Amino acid sequence: MRILENRIPPPIVTVIVGLAMWATSLIARPWEIPATARFILIAAFFLVAGVFAAPAFIAFRRAETTIDPVRIDRASALVTTGIYRLTRNPMYVGLTALLCSWAVYLAVPWAFLGPVFFILFMTRFQIIPEERTMETKFGRAYADYKRRVRRWL
Repeated sequence: MRILENRIPPPIVTVIVGLAMWATSLIARPWEIPATARFILIAAFFLVAGVFAAPAFIAFRRAETTIDPVRIDRASALVTTGIYRLTRNPMYVGLTALLCSWAVYLAVPWAFLGPVFFILFMTRFQIIPEERTMETKFGRAYADYKRRVRRWL
């Protein structure tokens, strides 16, 4: 299964999972969620996505390192400040929150498997290979960082 490691950019995985969630909504019975509660949940997950992803992109830009998750070997700096003190993968947390927002919008119970699948896929085929590369590239500094900060939340 190593052939899938760092091959599909996470935004593409997000779109594929989102499309699968939408397809599920076409055949599954929706939940009856009051409109106000639905709107609040959608907005909350969307806000969480921005709170995690935006500072992560900014931190990478400031460090002048790549945000390309397919070519992780091009990383030129280890970013451990800001949002990276809370999670080692804030961009992926943001994408997961977007999928959660989408699941609430679709209001189909089966759609909530989408974010779960995304987390499992990303952990196995994106994050673990990234961690191997980062350990090779940044050695003890990355190992120390891994001990201090959780992979997700």
